[in-house]
Amino acid sequence: MKNIIARSKKGITDDVIILSTHYDTLPMESDLFLGANDGGSSSGLLLELARVLSKRQWNFSIWFVFFDGEEAQKLWSPKDSLYGSRYFVERLKSRRQVSLIKAMILIDMIGDKNLILERDRSSTTWLMDLVWDSAEELGYSKHLAVAPKTIIDDHIPFLKAGIPAVDLIDYEFGKNNLYWHTPQDTIDKISVKSLLLVGKIVIRTIEKIALKN
Repeated sequence: MKNIIARSKKGITDDVIILSTHYDTLPMESDLFLGANDGGSSSGLLLELARVLSKRQWNFSIWFVFFDGEEAQKLWSPKDSLYGSRYFVERLKSRRQVSLIKAMILIDMIGDKNLILERDRSSTTWLMDLVWDSAEELGYSKHLAVAPKTIIDDHIPFLKAGIPAVDLIDYEFGKNNLYWHTPQDTIDKISVKSLLLVGKIVIRTIEKIALKN
């Protein structure tokens, strides 16, 4: 497994904001699994965010991190999942860089035509509030979940290390999650409008973080 990391030019300070996703797909022996939404949609968006955000000067550096091994290789468990993000956080610890990371924003499964972003209980409250405020300011309230839900994803190792982190994810892909982790996760299910919407929310959130620092 290999994580892929790109860094913007250094900011005015040594502070870092991490934008991330996982780029691996579910190992599926019996059928062809394309993973257009999980994790193709977020990988595509992160590439575009890297292009757009790297053109601007920030008072912090932005790291664009593509995690490998988010999916379980056999059966989901704390040890058989989140390989790339767990490894990445351990590297931050060994290099004494944890204190440099001011926020981690994770995007995952954000291509659904009927996009509803979860209000994740696991995410850092102030960072989740910034995401919600950004979405509402942009007129995207109808794409925000009403009831909160607890999500286990690549942001969890960061939270355990004391790093503020938030997960932007739509955890219902198709009615009753019909397409998730099936061969039906194909490009025809993906909405360009949903990608644009999430991209705008991420950019507005980063702008808000910049104002706080």
